[in-house]
Amino acid sequence: MEPASEPTGKPRRRRKEARPHEIIVAGLAEFAERGFAATRLEDVAARAGIVKGTIYRYFDSKEMLFEAALSSGIGSAFEALPEIVADYEGSTLDLLRLLVGRLYETLFTPEVELLARIIISEGQRFPAVAELYYRLLVGKGRDVLRRIMERGLARGELLPSPLSATPEALIGPVVMAIVWNTIFGRLDPIEPKRFLDAHLDLLEKALGHNG
Repeated sequence: MEPASEPTGKPRRRRKEARPHEIIVAGLAEFAERGFAATRLEDVAARAGIVKGTIYRYFDSKEMLFEAALSSGIGSAFEALPEIVADYEGSTLDLLRLLVGRLYETLFTPEVELLARIIISEGQRFPAVAELYYRLLVGKGRDVLRRIMERGLARGELLPSPLSATPEALIGPVVMAIVWNTIFGRLDPIEPKRFLDAHLDLLEKALGHNG
């Protein structure tokens, strides 16, 4: 009997497209237990019930596996945002409410909170990991918010202000909530729905609008 070989029979005939997801799930579990630095691909393989070489059919490195996990948890939810902004016909404040609500739905999940914890704890030691998080989440989110602000100003729905010119400030509360739950979640967790309502109330009062 060869313990290192992959299971035979029906499990081996699983659809090929399901395998990357299984590896990502196993990778997330390992990242959660060990952190990015200590995670080894052989441990990911063992958890997924495959041999290490199988991982390299889909991911060239641990960094690529982490990027796939990040894209799976966050990136896919952000892909549609530019199109939503371009096609939206309602008011800019309603569009902003929609976007911020989408942020909370995406970010306050166990998988994404785990990824955020890794970024906070290990981003300084692994700049490539932080760059991935920035490229897939922070940068995209900021660009979409900038488009929304430009839309509101062009339509005369928003008044020019330091806040409308600083999209990073618009998502400050959700970033704070993620960091809070990462550090203090076991002691005093933030409830996302209540915090979202407060965030939206703050935005509506702070931005100012015409009409």
